[in-house]
Amino acid sequence: MYEYIKGNVEFVGPEYIVVENNEIGYQIKTPNPFSFSAFSGSKITVYTYHYVREDNISLYGFRSQDEKALFTKLLNVSGIGPKGALAILASGEPSQVISAIEAEDEAFLVKFPGVGKKTARQMILDLKGKLAEFMPDFSPDLFTVERHVAKAESDSAMDEAMLALTALGYSEKEVKKIIPHLKKEQLSTDGYIKLALKLLLKR
Repeated sequence: MYEYIKGNVEFVGPEYIVVENNEIGYQIKTPNPFSFSAFSGSKITVYTYHYVREDNISLYGFRSQDEKALFTKLLNVSGIGPKGALAILASGEPSQVISAIEAEDEAFLVKFPGVGKKTARQMILDLKGKLAEFMPDFSPDLFTVERHVAKAESDSAMDEAMLALTALGYSEKEVKKIIPHLKKEQLSTDGYIKLALKLLLKR
């Protein structure tokens, strides 16, 4: 229904962003909302997917058309809903996900929230050989850990990152295990989220 929305980023939270267009604020759920923090108050284009079910009508947004396309591919896998697909994309390493599917690496895939052995096997059965088109098109700038000194206090950025990880489906126990590693760095909220996801997938 909506291919994309072009407007100003007016709000960034742990679960969604708000983009204003013609005095209408669109609540858009994204893989990593804090990746849009740098665009607060700026006009951007967000590629959207309108998800409609009896109990859920939501708008999902992405930085690129390829990211949106991979999201829709994941939704077609039995056992993966929008929240699970967002958690997979939030890792910032789609090439690793695609490689794991091609290599039938179930051990890697089950590291994502909500992905058990059955779902991992289904991902491989449904998507193997169908994702090569995405490999060369993803911009590496979107999927590298951004390490820079945050102007705001690191504790505040850390708290926001923890809320975002919880929203993606990671348990408090999983998050607590990586906090000591995160405290060694001084990053933006987006940087903490990306580093945390990288650590969680290395477990």
